[in-house]
Amino acid sequence: MANSLDTIFAALADPTRRAILSMLLEDDMAVTDVAEPFEMSLAAISKHLMILTRAGLIAQEKRGRVKWCKLEPDAMKGASVWMQGFGQFEPVNLDAFERFLETELDSAPE
Repeated sequence: MANSLDTIFAALADPTRRAILSMLLEDDMAVTDVAEPFEMSLAAISKHLMILTRAGLIAQEKRGRVKWCKLEPDAMKGASVWMQGFGQFEPVNLDAFERFLETELDSAPE
């Protein structure tokens, strides 16, 4: 699982790939439609799509002469479960912690 988590997080590290995933939340898209909003070559978009495919985050399939991309929503389940494990801790209130430290430092014997 660690290797697949590494692959997923590496794929998610790039803002272009995150934008592609957001686009595919709406519906399946042809590769050319995925590439359209980006100011990069079709070859560069294809590389991003290959990384997302290797991570299992999307699937690509030929429909006639057109290559389509679709989101694989279950692929992020492992990463989501892993991240939720950190939700068991209460968020640290840094302001309250700072006030506590100031109080402690002010009242500490010199």
